[in-house]
Amino acid sequence: MSGQLLSIIVAAMVFCSIALLYLGIRSARARAATPEMEDRLERFGQLTDPFVSGQPERESRSMLAVQVEKAVGDRGFSVLTKTALVRADLRMTVGEWILVRIGSALVFFLLGMFLGRSSLFVALLFGLLMAGLGWMVPQFYLSYRAKRRQKLFVNQLGDTISLMANSLRAGYSLMQTMELVARESPAPMSEEFGRVVREVGLGISPNQALNNLLRRIPSEDLDLLISAINIQHEVGGNLGQILDIIGETIRERVRIQGEIGVLTAQQQLSGYVIVALPIVLGLGLFAMNTSYMSQMLVWPWICMPIAAGILELVGFLVMRKIIAIEV
Repeated sequence: MSGQLLSIIVAAMVFCSIALLYLGIRSARARAATPEMEDRLERFGQLTDPFVSGQPERESRSMLAVQVEKAVGDRGFSVLTKTALVRADLRMTVGEWILVRIGSALVFFLLGMFLGRSSLFVALLFGLLMAGLGWMVPQFYLSYRAKRRQKLFVNQLGDTISLMANSLRAGYSLMQTMELVARESPAPMSEEFGRVVREVGLGISPNQALNNLLRRIPSEDLDLLISAINIQHEVGGNLGQILDIIGETIRERVRIQGEIGVLTAQQQLSGYVIVALPIVLGLGLFAMNTSYMSQMLVWPWICMPIAAGILELVGFLVMRKIIAIEV
């Protein structure tokens, strides 16, 4: 492949990447609003799906994102993406998120073509491989953000239950107690209970609002809390005393999970290092001596890096499974 043709292709893809990034930044800035304004809009606006109430429709979205969202419709991929965005607390639509992933894939594709610039076949091979990685990187970040937010919520749950039990014993109702949690607790606890209070204010039953909370934060500890509240609502009983017992159980579980995390931290780090070492070393050698490493990208020697990549993935999954201890 001539250098002039490669330069034209790279320039066109850089232009497309910059255009997508500009549209994403423009739509994000257009959605920027003060928390007070968002609170008033959510309080008096119409709520079609309480589970995704953190993603209100706005006319300021870019037309490209709107067209992409119409194209995907209500398919399974769209529903799963919308759920993941809500759990990660990213105020983006499905169309905007798809544009972000496409932009990331284009950037990684350009990087792969630059690494394999020695020939057309190598450039396209590396470009496609890096494009696949770029398509998955935003999804990895989304999963990481959702898991981190869920873990932070569960760590705050024990203290929150104690606060709820004390306020109930002081004479507060359940809704007043949840309003107190929304005011006094740190994020993400205050954000999630604030959504529950707003949903109830819009006419949704407390049971349904709490079930929506469980859908946003899937957790066994939260499920235990919601089940206790629903049972007490149906058959009666001392909810404050029940919450004290549940809070102690959750705090003990969080403590044990922390100890397990400390004991398995070395194994987790070793797994990441072992998996990343050959990949980083191979990319470094390819960047320093492209012609030498390119000999492995022809048939039948190309089977070696493919098999190595598959074995790396299998080994990483096996190590993750070994150190995953349920409490």
